[in-house]
Amino acid sequence: MMLMMLALLLSIGAVAGVIAGLLGVGGGIILVPAFFYAFSGLGYDSPQLMQICLATSLATIIVTSLRSVLSHNKKGAVDWAILRGWAPGIAVGAVLGVLVASMLRSVVLQGIFGVLGVTVGLYLAFGRARWRLGDAMPGGIVRAAISPVVGFLSVLMGIGGGSFGVPLMTLFNTPIHRAVATAAGFGVLIAVPSVIGFLLLDIPAEGKPPYTIGAVNLPAFAVIIAMTLITAPWGVRLAHAMDPKPLKRVFALFIILVASNMLRKAAGF
Repeated sequence: MMLMMLALLLSIGAVAGVIAGLLGVGGGIILVPAFFYAFSGLGYDSPQLMQICLATSLATIIVTSLRSVLSHNKKGAVDWAILRGWAPGIAVGAVLGVLVASMLRSVVLQGIFGVLGVTVGLYLAFGRARWRLGDAMPGGIVRAAISPVVGFLSVLMGIGGGSFGVPLMTLFNTPIHRAVATAAGFGVLIAVPSVIGFLLLDIPAEGKPPYTIGAVNLPAFAVIIAMTLITAPWGVRLAHAMDPKPLKRVFALFIILVASNMLRKAAGF
């Protein structure tokens, strides 16, 4: 069983790394459903399986987001003013996300992932670079209202800052390269407090994958980090060798299909 689990995790990590490097999207939106189908297929049917998938995905995001934000910072691409201003709200939203996720049944979290995943997929497929909601990132009450939502929804999906942070910043006139770099910082703000919370979550031993502390599965965390470090540069090289835009639409369709299947399973069909 452990060998089968290791083989599945190696495959998941390889694919997630290539797609992240190729399309510039975070791995969480791939990892959560992949973990869910892998663990459930291996017979680990904990009632809190989705919490384990979310927590383990977020644990990998701590490492990948830190690497990304440090790399972008060397090129001067991170907007630290945005990051500082939005940090408290995002962190608060992440903590609230853990509290809510810990109280929900796995099937409810599947439904939430499905709805949000379809939304992200539709934006990837049909969003336009010219769309704008304002000329600069909002502050004051608007920021105080939106920033916790970014952290909260990201935790409920087990993803970093890219899927919500990048569209948000580009809609408020932040250049795309700056938005991607700063969203990596969002990922750290989301993942660190949420993983601490998930490590403290008490999940019964019956039905959960081996070597799971709280809700974080350590073998999955280690294998995914190792594989994405290897395969993400392959995706970057592929991105420079071909036009990634058609592939991004294909990936968007893939996300919509995966999220729709989550919705189907949550509905009991």
